[in-house]
Amino acid sequence: MKIIVTGSLGNISRSLTETLVGQGHDVTVVSSDPKKQGAIEALDAKPAIGSISDAAFLTATFKGADAVYTMIPLSFTEPDPGDYLRRMAQNYAQALKATKTKRVVLMSGWAADLIKGENVENVFDGLDAATTIMRPGSFYTNFYQSMDLIKGKGLIGKFLTLRYSGLWALLTGKTGLLMGNYGGEDRIVFVSPKDIADAVAEELLLHPEKTTIRYVGSEEMTCNEAARIIGAAVGKPWLKWVLLPDKEMLQGLKMARIPEKLAETLVEMQAAMHGGKALENFHRNKPKMGKVKLADFAKEFAVVYHQK
Repeated sequence: MKIIVTGSLGNISRSLTETLVGQGHDVTVVSSDPKKQGAIEALDAKPAIGSISDAAFLTATFKGADAVYTMIPLSFTEPDPGDYLRRMAQNYAQALKATKTKRVVLMSGWAADLIKGENVENVFDGLDAATTIMRPGSFYTNFYQSMDLIKGKGLIGKFLTLRYSGLWALLTGKTGLLMGNYGGEDRIVFVSPKDIADAVAEELLLHPEKTTIRYVGSEEMTCNEAARIIGAAVGKPWLKWVLLPDKEMLQGLKMARIPEKLAETLVEMQAAMHGGKALENFHRNKPKMGKVKLADFAKEFAVVYHQK
């Protein structure tokens, strides 16, 4: 099969590309970074260098494809995340319609349907194609974003909040990207990008008669249980996961200069996780858990942690 993989060589797309090439498929990888061309070719895949903001480029790239995997990277510079997501989704839909692609697998999120104005899955409704929506849980790789905070304070969370002169002082890690208004004893489904890639690879070879939704997870546990596993791997078995109220989380994101609408969306998304709605939907669909457990990832995390 001729398969198009978007997402450059990210956490999911690299593994997906390796799997599909290993199965003997003709794989083209879409990347906006010309420097990735050599790495893509080293995987025995074909590079297509261009932006998903360019519908004409996508149309030319998708021509003749049997199946396409689509994903939209989160932008921390766009002032309106809903508008950005919809524009990118419409570019994909335009290209898929023009090329009459018959199989589409769309990367979404396990709380996507719970966020007002941010769910763009319906943009793909009008396609004459078998479409599957992937809804993975919280990525293991998100722990990398809190590495500096774990090193300095032994706490997982977006912000460590301290009372000082009646104000909240906010200490962030270097990236300042991990969310904090879920955590503590909240039960969360965590997932390995490798398990997501394996699920996507399976779906690309199927041809359902109607649009389907597939939830993907690797392991379910409380945030504090996850913190203990990560902590034990790096020599801090007492590690805790800080849970912030929505109001303080929103304030912190704004102080970190995250665009206001994006900040509100991030808080709403994590509030859905904290409230348990995302977990309810996951259980309702009864997906099979993946193979990679958090303890496996923690070993990889520890290597990187001790190298920094």
